Amino acid sequence: MNEFDLISRYFHKASQPAVADLGIGDDAALLTPREGFQQAISVDMLVSGRHFFADVDPARLGYKSLAVNLSDMAAMGATPRWFTLALALPQADPHWLDAFSRGMFELAQEHGVELVGGDTTRGPLTISIQIAGELEQGTALTRCAALAGDDVWVSGALGAAAAAVAVRVQGLALPAAALQACQDRLEMPMPRVELGRALRGIAGACLDISDGLAGDLKHICERSGLSADLVASQVPVHPALAQLDAETRLHLALTGGDDYELCFCAPVTQRAALAALAAELALPLTRVGSMLAARSGALVRVLNDQGQEMALDSGGFDHFIAAA
Repeated sequence: MNEFDLISRYFHKASQPAVADLGIGDDAALLTPREGFQQAISVDMLVSGRHFFADVDPARLGYKSLAVNLSDMAAMGATPRWFTLALALPQADPHWLDAFSRGMFELAQEHGVELVGGDTTRGPLTISIQIAGELEQGTALTRCAALAGDDVWVSGALGAAAAAVAVRVQGLALPAAALQACQDRLEMPMPRVELGRALRGIAGACLDISDGLAGDLKHICERSGLSADLVASQVPVHPALAQLDAETRLHLALTGGDDYELCFCAPVTQRAALAALAAELALPLTRVGSMLAARSGALVRVLNDQGQEMALDSGGFDHFIAAA
């Protein structure tokens, strides 16, 4: 099976005229943004052994490869529209390709996003997706829009995906049911696209938690010229970690990657609106801290209930140091 046969068999879908003027089949796709809208464009790369384990279910890998990009659209408040796929494969395995493409397209259909092009080659298993979305001019959620006095919020619960990695890499022990829940969170994260769109006009700064809450919140601090305090007891830890000791639970929730929940900042006056939104979406939204004026020292501090700073031994996942 050559490159063009592979693309035709597993990745060629008829373009929807409302989404793409011209999709797969030419040297480039033709796309027409709607008048009065901005495009949001992002790219993510997943490398075997770095971002996922080599023995992962290919259907779940196809799902996650697109999910992490959808999460970037969610963090901007954008509606995802198109994506491209660059895929390096050690070999063209029909069973693997069938499962991978099925998992990817099922999620694409759920969010109405279309594959419009890409490339394939032989090499170490590497998946790179570029995604484009759109949103009304001037409505994007950006990392530089936090204000001193804003509340810091997170969606969902944190730490489960990192726990699944810790089981494989560090020998962390979890009961079977808890391990399965953590594995599901690692391999099938839920991109919060609907939440991201709903946050426009309510939140200012926003990002998705891919490398750990404490580390990712630093990016908002840096871009907004502020600092932040998190309250340890307010951080929502995934219930699958209930049997671990408190220190380990907090460490996983604050510094573990692959949660793909949203962290966002909003004025205190929006608390009631966010409570109503959480109920509408049936998604927990938890206030975990505050944005503060810039200070010397740590950009992000973690405090106990007495307001004392707690030690934090890691600032988040580093793609050039940590291994999956």
